[in-house]
Amino acid sequence: MSTELRELGRAIKQAQWRHHRALDRALTDIGSTIVQWDALRAIGEHPDASAHDLALTTFQSDQAFGTLAKRLLERQLIERVPGRGRRIEHHLTDTGRDILRQGEAIASAIFEKSFAGLDESQRATLASLLARVGGN
Repeated sequence: MSTELRELGRAIKQAQWRHHRALDRALTDIGSTIVQWDALRAIGEHPDASAHDLALTTFQSDQAFGTLAKRLLERQLIERVPGRGRRIEHHLTDTGRDILRQGEAIASAIFEKSFAGLDESQRATLASLLARVGGN
């Protein structure tokens, strides 16, 4: 692997790390973490998804997502309801929707600041290139 590719990979990881640190710090103000907020985001976008699908969407194992969902349930941020067959569906409560909404505002501010040095065309190019590298 060439040094340039290593440096590129490291730059991507560094940007992600900065975003995660900033989000985690800011989300504590609303009583959440990046992992919890991301789970709420996934459930909000895919309310009828199974726990397995939500685990994939949030880059977690099934077991880790199950543990997280249990904590969100205890905090009354989500509810679980029977779905088709043995499937359990996840839905946001009003409190969960409120945390999600507040977290989205926090994330938007962080991302806006982070990408402020890029114009819209550069942002679109970056998004397209990262999607290609990520296999999307």
